[in-house]
Formats: sequence, C-alpha cells, structure tokens
Amino acid sequence: MRIERTDSRTWQDEHLKELFSEGFPEFITADRLVKEYIGRVGEWFADLNLMLVDDRDVPVASGWGVPIRWDGLPESLPAGYTQALVHAVEGREQDAEPNTLVICGAIVTPSLKGRGLAGETLKALRQAAAEAGWDRVIAPVRPTMKARYPLTPVEKFMRWSREDGMALDPWIRTHQRLGATILSAAPASQTMTGTVAEWERWTGMSFPESGDYVIPEGLSLLRINRSADEGVYQEPNVWMRHS
Repeated sequence: MRIERTDSRTWQDEHLKELFSEGFPEFITADRLVKEYIGRVGEWFADLNLMLVDDRDVPVASGWGVPIRWDGLPESLPAGYTQALVHAVEGREQDAEPNTLVICGAIVTPSLKGRGLAGETLKALRQAAAEAGWDRVIAPVRPTMKARYPLTPVEKFMRWSREDGMALDPWIRTHQRLGATILSAAPASQTMTGTVAEWERWTGMSFPESGDYVIPEGLSLLRINRSADEGVYQEPNVWMRHS
C-alpha cells in the first residue's frame, strides 16, 4: 500500500464509484454552511486529502483533514465538523499559523472493511500533521452505531463500552486502537436543513405532521415544521484526540 494525494492524478470512475459506494446518507450534503466553505477547503488544503492505493494501483481508502489553530483546551474546541472547516478557512484568510490537524473523515472500499485500511488512512493523516510540524491531531468522529440509538444523547452513547473496556461504537474503537482518547461530545457537529419534500426524498419517509422523527441512518432526530416547510437535523459527533 502507498499514500498519494487525491489530486495527484485522475482516478478511474469505476474505482471511485466502488470506494464511495457506501458511507454517508444522502442528507449529509444538506449542511448549508459546509457548502459555503467546502470549495475553499478543497482548494487550499488539497495536500491533506489523501488516497490509500493498493499494489494494483486501485484506491482502496480515502481520508482528509483541515488545519486549525487550537489551544488544546476541550472547552475551546470547535462546535464540531462544520465549525472546524470554518476555523480552517477563516484562519487561512487571517494568516493564523495552524498547530492542529482536524481529521474530517475517512472511508474504505466496502468489500475491504475490517482489514485495517481505515487505521492506515488515519495514520497517514497523522504523519502529514507531523511533517507539517503540528503537534495536535483531533477528529470529530461520526459514531456509526449511534444510528441504532437515535434517542440516546451522544454524551451518554460515547461512554458505552464493551467488556474489554473499548468503546461500543466501532468507529470510535478504530481511533482508540491508534491511541486516541475521547475529549468531549459535539452534539451539534453539523446542521442539515431542507424542505419537507427534500427530507421525504432523502429518507424515503412521509412526514404528515410537524414533530420529531427517527430517520434511516440518522444519529439523532429530525425535526419537521410543516408550516415553515422545513426539516432540521443536527448530527452529533464525538471529539477525539490522537496527539
């Protein structure tokens, strides 16, 4: 396996389709603030968007992050994923010297899950931080198993553990195996907003009246306001520190 920058070449469509065939629900793209900043993130921090490539020259995992300036105190963490992007972009615009890498995401080809490729991708991002001279690495982790417990506050869920002491959630465990520790909850890491019709399309559900709904792949509840023709979903994450 080797690491390459995602923008180092043009990847075959079928390989990218396979790599990104699973991972995130459709509504994950409905974060309006992310849309405002993601273009500058992609342009300015392309060196932190990496591919893990196998010996057949096929990309099998991908991960990316952004640099921010952070004082190391849990109480001054960004609110979550979205605010980390805002901090990175605005820090760049203000010439703030970053000292922290925020790992924003990692994904593995579905057929190759369970082989440690996610961990290798996280290690590659940590190495990129080390080479840049940033002494802190943090991540707003999306706890995938939380979708089974949408009524449970993330503050409680992130503390659930197995008999061996490791986290119940597999994605939190992946980070723990690399030495990461839980810093704090990020109950509103992202906010997704759409019309009622959009939410019905994204979820395959009907929302006949205003109220809170459990939705497929949702880590928390969707709040529907029919009179405003709006649905709002706040996605919780868990802040973890690698170094």
